[in-house]
Amino acid sequence: MTGSDSVRLKTPRGRWIVAATVLGSSLAMLDATVVNVALPDIGRDLGSGVSGLQWTVSAYTLTLASFILLGGALGDRLGRRTVFVWGTIWFAVASVLCGLAPNIEVLVAARLLQGVGAALLTPGSLALISASIHPDDRGAAIGVWSGLGGVASAVGPLLGGWLVDVAGWRSVFLLNIPLAVAVVLVAVKHVPESRDPHAEGKLDLPGAGVVALALGLLTYGFIDASWWVVAAGVLAVGAFVVVELRTSNPLIPPSLFASRVFLAANLVTFAVYAALGGVFFLLILQLQLALDYSPIAAGVATLPITALMLVLSARAGRVAQRIGPRVPMTVGPLVAAAGLLLMLRISPAAAGVRPASTYLVDVLPAVVVFGLGLSILVAPLTGAVLGAVSTDRAGTASGVNNAVARTSQLLAVAALPGLVGIAGADYDRPQTFSDGFHTAMIVCAGLLVVGSLIAAVMVRSPSRKNPTYSCDPSSPALSPREQI
Repeated sequence: MTGSDSVRLKTPRGRWIVAATVLGSSLAMLDATVVNVALPDIGRDLGSGVSGLQWTVSAYTLTLASFILLGGALGDRLGRRTVFVWGTIWFAVASVLCGLAPNIEVLVAARLLQGVGAALLTPGSLALISASIHPDDRGAAIGVWSGLGGVASAVGPLLGGWLVDVAGWRSVFLLNIPLAVAVVLVAVKHVPESRDPHAEGKLDLPGAGVVALALGLLTYGFIDASWWVVAAGVLAVGAFVVVELRTSNPLIPPSLFASRVFLAANLVTFAVYAALGGVFFLLILQLQLALDYSPIAAGVATLPITALMLVLSARAGRVAQRIGPRVPMTVGPLVAAAGLLLMLRISPAAAGVRPASTYLVDVLPAVVVFGLGLSILVAPLTGAVLGAVSTDRAGTASGVNNAVARTSQLLAVAALPGLVGIAGADYDRPQTFSDGFHTAMIVCAGLLVVGSLIAAVMVRSPSRKNPTYSCDPSSPALSPREQI
């Protein structure tokens, strides 16, 4: 669409476009987080051990991380609205399968399918706004998209916990059905079709296939502690690099990494989001298993993280735009790491030794400090990714960074429990699980420190005479709530 036939935000059609994209992206985002609240109930109802719960989370992230770049490329060629709608329908059908799963094996298979649907609809969400909304209103539309998505992120754990308490874990998946129907109806009626007229060349299907194989092997190898499978996965990663170097239209253009800042930002992303993947997987379980929180209480307990990010992320982005990303990308992970060390105080009661941790004294301070660290970090990190490339490559750079974040979270959830001694039915052994949780928080704090060191050494703030860093809200970046 051109500026002359694009849609103004304040028109009814403009509002419908934003509503459809917000609701669609929220569907995919919520199922990446809300399911964590339901994991203990899923494990007990389906008779699954810790590995089954890992697969419940990892299966979704596996296919989402593997195919999200391919989903964006398909939308550019076949039509963004078309791929967005078909992705939503695919996601809804997979959600039905999740909600009706009779055992953990069927649930994991359905979650794999659900991730494919998310990979199709997620890239189209922001691309449809960029392509459909008038250029003068695009920044405001993206701001509304990000803000409403942040509200969905804040409400998600609370809603998920309430649903598990009231209607059982299956309702978390079945709720997607009416929401998906609404997205499809609004998109078909109100969202205009768009394509990238400059998209050319064959899709990188070999690259997508090899990266899916590599991530699948690594995930399976880490969860089952099968190190020869992990080695095969590492070899497949090498094969993916070779494919990308030789293809004329790669999913991940190697030339992007010629930028020192882009390379550094993605290394920081990999370290930081690996820590986040481990924390958000294990913290909700620790609260329910060690402190006997209900699902809704566990969801509410983590709300300060999202609230702080909603309030402070934009301010952090503005500060970073003035001083450059190096300082916030160095300080933010250190503050977050301090929050994780405070989580070592979250423990069950030990007879004659200590009482159980309380929320106000032990949980809330850790969550607040952790949330402050993320608030300092995430917007400058996203801005560094975008500022490291030219404007016409910003969408590709953002997609690559998103894929890196998803991949690191996937590998952390797969590897971390086994590395810290959580396995089998340990979710029914509060003290054993708690000991593993404490070790995991130390490991995750170490990953955050590594991310901070990478930023301190490799990221250079731009000179005032030649600024390259941008945190423009109209840039096609991922909002903090999407990456987390």
